[in-house]
Amino acid sequence: MQNGTVTDVVASVRAHLCTALHDEHPSAASVTFVGLEPVEVLRFGPDDNDLVTYATVGCSRYPMADPNEFVTDPVRGPRAEVLVRLRGGAGTASGIHRTLAVLAASPAVEGVVLGVDRLMDLGEPLWHDSPFSAVLLGVGEIADLPLDPPAEPVQFLEAAPLSATEAAWIRLRGADALREAWREAGIDPYDPERSAASL
Repeated sequence: MQNGTVTDVVASVRAHLCTALHDEHPSAASVTFVGLEPVEVLRFGPDDNDLVTYATVGCSRYPMADPNEFVTDPVRGPRAEVLVRLRGGAGTASGIHRTLAVLAASPAVEGVVLGVDRLMDLGEPLWHDSPFSAVLLGVGEIADLPLDPPAEPVQFLEAAPLSATEAAWIRLRGADALREAWREAGIDPYDPERSAASL
């Protein structure tokens, strides 16, 4: 990336996603929160596996910082965007763009540092009539986007939808235990119609 300005970061993230997901013209929705710059949510697909990918653009404008720190670095610190991948076509998850925008805004609004194995409980359905109300962040298939040093790369975290029971399981036993339960039960976390793991 050229010089690390906010505009460059946003443009580079969008271009990186379009290249990685082989779609130069995704659908887009913009969500604005009071006092914050807009968060854009792009929709890619469905691909050959009937997967639709929703991805935020804007979370990584600035590095995430612990709210307990007295001084924040405007350049150094982790940066991330959030993705959700679901089977079933573009109309499967009506309203999910706003949920993703809320997740993307949480570092600026709540001082949350998004990262692998982070449990994010929204307390409401992730999309219209969804049985899921939380997500588990994990490593996705999209490679990190390098930025000019000393800025850290942008990480693309994949958010797996969770039921309230699965969220409780993570709090009790950890993220890896839930992923193992999914594997043993043959549960596809990309399936928006899936049942919760029997825990």
